[in-house]
Amino acid sequence: MIISKLLAEEVLATAMSTGADFAEIYAEKTRNNSVGFLDGKIEDVTDNTVSGVGIRAFLGTRTVYATTTDFSRAGLIRCAQTVADAMGQSKAQVQINLAERIFGDIHPVKIVPASTSMNTRTDLLKAACFAAKERDEKIKQVSGRLLSVDHNILICNSEGLYTTDRHIRTRMSVSAVASNGTENQSGFYGPGRGMGLEVFDLISPEYIGRRAADQALVNLRADYCPAGQMTVAIENGFGGVIFHEACGHSLEATSVATGRSQMAGKLGQMVANPKVTAIDDGTIPNAWGSVNIDDEGNPTQRNVLIENGVLKGYMIDRLGSRRMGMAMTGNSRRESYAYEPTSRMTNTYIANGTDKNEDIIASIEYGLYAKSMGGGSVNPLTGDFNFSVSEGYIVRNGVICEPVRGASLIGTGSQILKDIDMVGQNMETGQGMCGSASGSVPTDVGQPLIRVSKITVGGRS
Repeated sequence: MIISKLLAEEVLATAMSTGADFAEIYAEKTRNNSVGFLDGKIEDVTDNTVSGVGIRAFLGTRTVYATTTDFSRAGLIRCAQTVADAMGQSKAQVQINLAERIFGDIHPVKIVPASTSMNTRTDLLKAACFAAKERDEKIKQVSGRLLSVDHNILICNSEGLYTTDRHIRTRMSVSAVASNGTENQSGFYGPGRGMGLEVFDLISPEYIGRRAADQALVNLRADYCPAGQMTVAIENGFGGVIFHEACGHSLEATSVATGRSQMAGKLGQMVANPKVTAIDDGTIPNAWGSVNIDDEGNPTQRNVLIENGVLKGYMIDRLGSRRMGMAMTGNSRRESYAYEPTSRMTNTYIANGTDKNEDIIASIEYGLYAKSMGGGSVNPLTGDFNFSVSEGYIVRNGVICEPVRGASLIGTGSQILKDIDMVGQNMETGQGMCGSASGSVPTDVGQPLIRVSKITVGGRS
């Protein structure tokens, strides 16, 4: 164990010694390994360990949080005393009795990346990057990265919880640049899973490289997208980033509990088209955003956020639970011990609908088919968003036609939920890193092919 049960009891009692009504310890030892590739050769190899402890105390909805990298008894007691001193001046005698709890592992790993040779890992990355380079003579530059994380945590609290968890995840990303001699265009693909190197039995490195190269080549021959309001079909996988950013953050207790969300106070109300059902599910085996327990020691759940257009629930951490008077949902997350946890998404997606994918495209007289989405920005209070389309095509008379580039989708989260009027049946997820108050955490976004009846498309008029 990272910290013995007996020592943890003493540390928690110290943190609560000035009147706190709850305390917790979060300890971690995380190994991060990364291999980078650029211009035909391995560029860098990094291997580091993040190790430390965060101690937090509550008094109602007030929290105090402190961290240390000193795992000795003296270091931990000193950190806990810092929390107690900041909490108040009263004196309290606290007796803590911890009981170990084992939640189990629903994300089995067959090949631990760190247990394999460096040659094994570099060969996988080279295979992806060379496949991208060899795709076409117009591919002039390829870069790639293979990342593996081995995350080990201990969580214990004054309610008696004492538990540990280990979570391994692996991701490979490839970026390709295509050139015709006068201009350059790029493509990217970066799948990941809560798995070891066996992930490449499901997604071959060569496929990753070719997909990045193909996107770059499409964009190289594309004209600029026309601007204006139009019907848009957004493809599955990373297309779900729009719901994640424009709507998902507005359903986190971080913003809901303080009234800084467009979704605050709307439980039971119709907030989306009846065809829209949206779910956050941290229990999907080996998914990129899944964990066995959240960062407050609660088992993750399948949380229905919107069902047939009706707002059913929020994503709630312990502080949000206290502020809102609602149960925790297993959504407390943090980048590392250096961050106080807060409510965050895990694997968030729009569920499959009843529309056939071919009917969605056929229904568009003139519009945009967004095959792949890029990054963007959103204001969770208003829901205003702006997202780039990394690969797009014009649709005419129900047929996907020429590629276009430079497109962006502009709107508000509340409005796009109502304007999704067709939902297909090919739900897939895409992987990303989500940044918020508690740092950067892995999340899956997803959806089937959907149709938005009208949305502002940024481009060139």
